[in-house]
Amino acid sequence: MSDIVLFEELSSQSGKKIAVATLNAPRSLNALSHDMVNLLYPQLKQWQADDEIALVVLQGAGEKAFCAGGDIVSLYKSMELAEGEFSAAIESYFKDEYLLDYLIHSFSKPVVVWGSGIVMGGGLGMMAGASHRVVTETSRIAMPEISIGLFPDVGGSYFLNKMPSNCGLFLGLTGAAINAADAKYTKLADHFICNEQKPAFLENLLATNWGDTIALNHEKLTSLMLELEQASKSQLPISNVQKHKVLIDKVTADTNLNDIVDAIISADIEDKWFNRAQKSLKHGSALSAQLTFELLKQGKDLSLADCFRAELNAAVKCGKFGEFKEGVRALLIEKDNKPVWKYSDIASVNSDIIDWFLESKWSVAQHPLATFEQ
Repeated sequence: MSDIVLFEELSSQSGKKIAVATLNAPRSLNALSHDMVNLLYPQLKQWQADDEIALVVLQGAGEKAFCAGGDIVSLYKSMELAEGEFSAAIESYFKDEYLLDYLIHSFSKPVVVWGSGIVMGGGLGMMAGASHRVVTETSRIAMPEISIGLFPDVGGSYFLNKMPSNCGLFLGLTGAAINAADAKYTKLADHFICNEQKPAFLENLLATNWGDTIALNHEKLTSLMLELEQASKSQLPISNVQKHKVLIDKVTADTNLNDIVDAIISADIEDKWFNRAQKSLKHGSALSAQLTFELLKQGKDLSLADCFRAELNAAVKCGKFGEFKEGVRALLIEKDNKPVWKYSDIASVNSDIIDWFLESKWSVAQHPLATFEQ
């Protein structure tokens, strides 16, 4: 099992070590399994406490993906076994995933995520919390949960709200894929460095004089990455989000979700990127759209810890309700791409159901993430 995440400690010239964790399941595009989470969390805790470790690098094996998301096939099997009841396995997976993501967000030492290739769902949850988030010319990033009856979890209700106005709502509702320039524009990435620069990046890490002062190590890493970014800037693609910002503002201007969805779907524009976003929303789960809308609205006034607590509750309830299970069935199990959603449109979604999703399953003290900073 340990082979699904590879751990290395590389000695730098200064005597400090660079810790490297590699998600090692390239055939599944490094989908984040529960076993991976259970290996990563204690190792990161150990590295944070080890004075010899200067910084941590998280990367994915292969060229196609850092991490394409959570292991939703395994989650589907757990939902099958639960037969419409709450699943202890579902709760355990999401709880442990949130513990891992919160650790990355709160990690004192520098954490680099090399977000090359596909970075979606659970992969973006890890990347969003890193102190130094790298995107490359092959980065393809998305929170496409509307297509599987879920919602932008692993912090989506927090980081989507940190984007330029309306962009987070648009991306959350449509699951639109974004590139490296989009990631920088929407504050999901810090540095654009081409993949061909990665060997130089690793060499420079080992040649840097790391010390005992964590703040200075952060500064040294930033300087190093800015230098490499200069060599890559000519290859930065055009940002689709920035290009369509005026249109995004227009179609998301209303306060009523039904009107927002209608405006996005009916926008008359011939553009491949925007048209794909329209199609995903049109064929996605109306329940997911409503839940996304409500969690984002609620998340505007919440801390990261409170966003995580609210999302864990909603995710566990998604495991019981059936929409998530149906979305995974259609996409990855039977692969007919014909999900039978419970609601035909936004107007059909019962407000009592949304209230149920938002109402906490646990008391404040009993919440599995109660120990997070209040």
